[in-house]
Amino acid sequence: MNPQEVLLVDDNPADITLASEALAESKRQSRRQIKISSVGDGAQAVDFLFRRGKYANQVRPNLVILDLNLPKKDGRAVLKELKADAELRKIPVVIFSSSQANDDVLGSYQLGANCYVSKPVSLKAYFAVLQSLEEFWFGLASLPREGE
Repeated sequence: MNPQEVLLVDDNPADITLASEALAESKRQSRRQIKISSVGDGAQAVDFLFRRGKYANQVRPNLVILDLNLPKKDGRAVLKELKADAELRKIPVVIFSSSQANDDVLGSYQLGANCYVSKPVSLKAYFAVLQSLEEFWFGLASLPREGE
């Protein structure tokens, strides 16, 4: 079985580390194979998803966890580009942002986000949310395979 691929897009290295640790713990508990990749800005995310430049040989993710407030290209622009592409639009995108503003939530769904989750402030809740996302997307939901 091929591993499930997750792309974390966040400009905060601490959030990338925490999310990676939470997903790794979830992986151990579920015994699913998960490969986690991360990028720190929106331009890198687009290059990764479209397999450009240094990301030309990357496997496309099965799930993108995307922050909204990113340097170079914000998460809204990344989401809009991803969902405009016939191949990439099939990849579920979870917006994982510290914003709880209704405009951000509504705008994300209008751009095609599959889910919007506000980042919790407590470490325990942060881990629980990411582990719940992993369980839902890789344990319950049916995802298309690349090329389908």
